[in-house]
Amino acid sequence: MADSARTLAALEQEARAAVAGAEDLRALQEVRARLLGKKGSLSAVLRGIGQLPAEGRGPAGAAANATKELLEALLEERRQALERRERERALARRRLDVTLPGACPPLGRLHPITRVERDVVAFFSSLGFPVEEGPEVEFEKYNFDDLNMPADHPARDEHDTFYVGGGRVLRTHTSPVQIRAMTGRAPPFRFIAPGRVYRHDLSPRHSPMFHQVEGFWVDDHVTFGDLKGLLYAFLSFLMGREVELRFRSSFFPFTEPSAEMDYACLLCNKAGCATCSQTGWIEAGGCGMIHPTVLRNCKIDPEMWQGFAFGMTLDRTAMLRHNLPQIRLLFDGDMRVLEQL
Repeated sequence: MADSARTLAALEQEARAAVAGAEDLRALQEVRARLLGKKGSLSAVLRGIGQLPAEGRGPAGAAANATKELLEALLEERRQALERRERERALARRRLDVTLPGACPPLGRLHPITRVERDVVAFFSSLGFPVEEGPEVEFEKYNFDDLNMPADHPARDEHDTFYVGGGRVLRTHTSPVQIRAMTGRAPPFRFIAPGRVYRHDLSPRHSPMFHQVEGFWVDDHVTFGDLKGLLYAFLSFLMGREVELRFRSSFFPFTEPSAEMDYACLLCNKAGCATCSQTGWIEAGGCGMIHPTVLRNCKIDPEMWQGFAFGMTLDRTAMLRHNLPQIRLLFDGDMRVLEQL
């Protein structure tokens, strides 16, 4: 019994020194294994208790358990101290210097097409053109029929148009907004209609989704000359400088007479480049006087009223503003491109 007590006292003294000398959690774990493991010092003492006389086993076992509790308490206290010291060191390494200037997070910006669209709205609003909107999933009646496009018109083929069923399509132009806006209204009136449109065009130089702006004006004295003057002023404003326009005779079912409008390439000054396909001119859109049949479809008497309409893409304008070689760069979401815009 006396030998057992001396052994436990020596073990306690050894344990206090070993625990205090552990400088990190790994070293402390090794001390725990050496003291309390299956082959540890205390386990050897416990195995020796069985060799003691019966009357001495109880007191020796109680003393051994008390020593075990003491060792566990010492180990736990040291573990907490080491964890606290490690946490303090980590905080010290990451300590913020509050005297340094703050770091501003990156700011988001408007997409180039959004900026162009807002410029368009600002220009026409200054001339008294309110904005009209319409659904992107449109009835064929508004997208084709009321715009004087017969059932066999090529634009209604599936290789040009996305059909969604139930007599509906993804609108192929913003012109159906014209029908919705004119129906139920009495002239005179004028509107613009910017928005997304969709064409079944998957070629590398085009996008199946793009942006257009539609403009129209119905009155009793509106002429093609008014249309040309408005477009000259509009495109000069949009490009930031005076532009040269040309009008080519064309055909659209919903206007008569109709014209394609082009403007001189601002990148090469009509010398010819990849952007203008070496022609020196860039197609801006279509325009013309609203067809009498379209007016009748909207319950407007073409003998009393006449008007003009025009439509153009906004994506090409954004592309030219930023000298981009492809329209798709505006939609790919490549931050290396967008951050430069």
